[in-house]
This record gives sequence, structure tokens and C-alpha cells, in this order.
Amino acid sequence: MGLGAARLAADEDLRDGVSALGWRVTNEEIAPAEGSDAEIRRTIDLVRRLSAQVSSATADRAFPLVLAGNCNSSLGTVAGCGDDELGVVWFDAHADFDDPAENTSGFFDVMSLAMLTGRGWDALRATIPGHSPIPETNVVLAGVRDMEPYQRRTLEASDLIVVPGAFDAAAFESALRELRSRVSCVYLHVDVDVLDVAEAQANEYAAPGGPSLDRLLRCLRLVGERFAVVAAAITAYDPAFDPDDRTLFAARRIAAEIAASAHHRDH
Repeated sequence: MGLGAARLAADEDLRDGVSALGWRVTNEEIAPAEGSDAEIRRTIDLVRRLSAQVSSATADRAFPLVLAGNCNSSLGTVAGCGDDELGVVWFDAHADFDDPAENTSGFFDVMSLAMLTGRGWDALRATIPGHSPIPETNVVLAGVRDMEPYQRRTLEASDLIVVPGAFDAAAFESALRELRSRVSCVYLHVDVDVLDVAEAQANEYAAPGGPSLDRLLRCLRLVGERFAVVAAAITAYDPAFDPDDRTLFAARRIAAEIAASAHHRDH
């Protein structure tokens, strides 16, 4: 999936689609972490570097659109935004809400949203410059459907605003109204495997029962109409599972919709 981030960053059609909406596009790449380090250490090192890069971008009144292999990048993006009253709108087929104490897969990425909201890995999270947990009540999780029983129980016991499966626009809009009662600006996170697998297979974890691309784009538009979107990410694209470039096409459309909704900090 790291290869997917690089492919998106180099894609001229994606860049042109963003430029056509009035943005001057520049590209900054986070240098790789030390390859001999353990996975979790490498990941958090990259998160810290990303936090500094996002902080620099926002100080320059730029909009950070992060193209990342995994969802843990959200920790660095949100930390770099430096906003204490930020909400999150998170599109994903998976909850990414595992606590280390309950996780059985050993897959660090499925803990992303839990960490973002202050659960697990306390000492590691404290090393991320600017990190402050987002209250669960300030998060909309949309499209989630592929979960183990314990993950479903954890999600049901949480205070996240959940719009599961192939949600319709009305249900999503209701969730946004609830979120808007508490925050006015958001970080927008799009894991491309939120799309139904019949629409586009983003990676090996893609699942049926998700929204179409048109529905996703409409909901991204709703986010931009109701909130100041101050940073965003497109994550988890693996080109090895996209031989016909359908996911690449979807990512271009998603990037353009984010660019249309993005908050110009000089306005």
C-alpha cells in the first residue's frame, strides 16, 4: 500500500484535477524510516515526521492532502493541524478501532482510529508533536462493515457516530448534523477500501457492502458544505489489486472532490 501512495503522488491526472480547482500543487515526500527498525517504531517515526511537515504546511497557509499507505498517518496529520477543536470524518470498510489489549492480528494499522481518539499506546502517542486525542463524540465513521465480533462489540460500546455499510446520503447527513453541533472544522480521512469491492478493489482487505463511488463523492461534498475541511488523506491503495485502474480512477475523483471542499486558509 506504500507503493500506492507513491503512485498517486506521481499521477499527473490526479494533480491536474486538483490544479483545475484553483490549487497550486506541490509535493513533499516524508523520508523513509530506518529499515532495520521494528514496524511500530518505523511507523511512529514516520508519524512524527509527518506531523512536522503538516505543521509547516499549515503555517504556510497550505492545505495538507496526505497520500499514505496506512491509516496511522492520521495521527501525524491531525497532530500537525494544531487545532484543539477538530472533528474527524473517517471513511473506511474497517473500524481501525482495536485497542492493543484486545487485538489478535498484530496489525498496527487496525489501531489507528483508537489511537487517534486516545486509546492504547499512551507512551508512543506522547512522542508525537502536537498530538491531542480527539473525543469519540467528534468522529463520524462511515462505511464500516468488515469486522470481527469483538471489533463490533467495541464499536457498539463507543461514542463514535457510526454510519455503517452502504450508507445513504440521508443517514450520513444526519450524522454530520450531530457532529456540526460540536465542531466546525474537520480532518477528512478516506481509506479507499471504503468503496464496495464491486466498484473498485483498493487492496487485499476490500469488502462487499460498501458505497458506490458516486455516493461517496456526494457525501464528501456534504462534508465540504457543512465544515471547514482543514486537512485530508487518501490511504490504503495497493496497485497490485487494481489491474484495470478502477481504484486509481476513483482516487483521482476523490482527490478532486477533496480539493473542491478544502478550506483555503487565506480566506
